[in-house]
Amino acid sequence: MTSTAACSDVAATRTDIATALNDLLFTPGLDLAEAVDRHFAPDYRQRTDGHWDDREAFITHIAHLRTVVASGSVQVLDELAQGDRYADRHVVDVVKTDGSTVTMEVYLFAEFADDGRFRRIEETTLLLSGSEADANLGSAR
Repeated sequence: MTSTAACSDVAATRTDIATALNDLLFTPGLDLAEAVDRHFAPDYRQRTDGHWDDREAFITHIAHLRTVVASGSVQVLDELAQGDRYADRHVVDVVKTDGSTVTMEVYLFAEFADDGRFRRIEETTLLLSGSEADANLGSAR
């Protein structure tokens, strides 16, 4: 049986998508492995626009994005966490290394691991601005 205090301690240490994306993409001095370990459980998996990736494929995706993204920001529009479930709608604005910009809206549903890191994320992305080639930025490698 889990005590209420233990549950609230985990809730206080849970990650969220804005913090995770800032560490992954917009904090260039932070080691990729450290950023991933902070926010994603060892058994993490993700489905983006219908395509499933395991943790290693996700790391490959983020490593690629780190070569393409110069800077950016995350604006959370809606966010809900209840128990081990998390949902949000956020907008990511990106300035790419070539100077072009991309804005994507993301609808995300997730499950937390017991330690407060993401265990699973399922998301759908919508390109708001940018070239058609940027439409797959959420799953680019």
